[in-house]
Amino acid sequence: MATAMAGMKMRQPWGLADFLFTYAMWVVMMIGMMAGSAAPVVLLFAAAHARRDSRRLPLIVLAFGLGYLLAWTGFSLGATLAQWLLHRAALLSPQMALHSSQAGGGVLIAAGIYQMTSLKRACLRHCQSPLGFLMARWRDGLAGALQMGWRHGVYCLGCCWALMGVLFVVGVMNLAWVALLAGFILLEKVGPAGVTVARVAGAAMIAAGAMLLAAVM
Repeated sequence: MATAMAGMKMRQPWGLADFLFTYAMWVVMMIGMMAGSAAPVVLLFAAAHARRDSRRLPLIVLAFGLGYLLAWTGFSLGATLAQWLLHRAALLSPQMALHSSQAGGGVLIAAGIYQMTSLKRACLRHCQSPLGFLMARWRDGLAGALQMGWRHGVYCLGCCWALMGVLFVVGVMNLAWVALLAGFILLEKVGPAGVTVARVAGAAMIAAGAMLLAAVM
């Protein structure tokens, strides 16, 4: 009965409340998945600014964090729009996973290829070296802190946006996969072998995508 009701709901067009709920879900998911890996640079920024101007430290750190939030909420809006379009095209299951094995395989292969690119490595370097980022990109004041948070948040997205696409294959509401991807993102950014981990995961995603495509041929 629950599955049938969910299926009926999936065939209904979204209203504004559905869109806003889905957007809020993506924002919360993004914060939960990315906050752990962003913590080192936030702590370093706070420590560096405490030596410069400790009186405004809470406001400055808040502005830095808001920069991250702007980047993450912007991505969440894009993910929500993608989910809405897939819903309209009747390509999502009640678990919000792609119905089509071809589409799912294509998403996995594209995400796996991105894991191997120079852009991925460049973004990962910035995330793995927060001190280097702060020294090269330092800006004073509240506006500067907001700009720095935004820039580093964009680098974080450059590392992880393709991984988020995996959720459209396994199910956007699949909390086990959300937790697994959050742990993987942390391992990539904080672990000593992040580039190797990214490449291995990329190869695994390409293989899984190829298997999905082969199953329907």
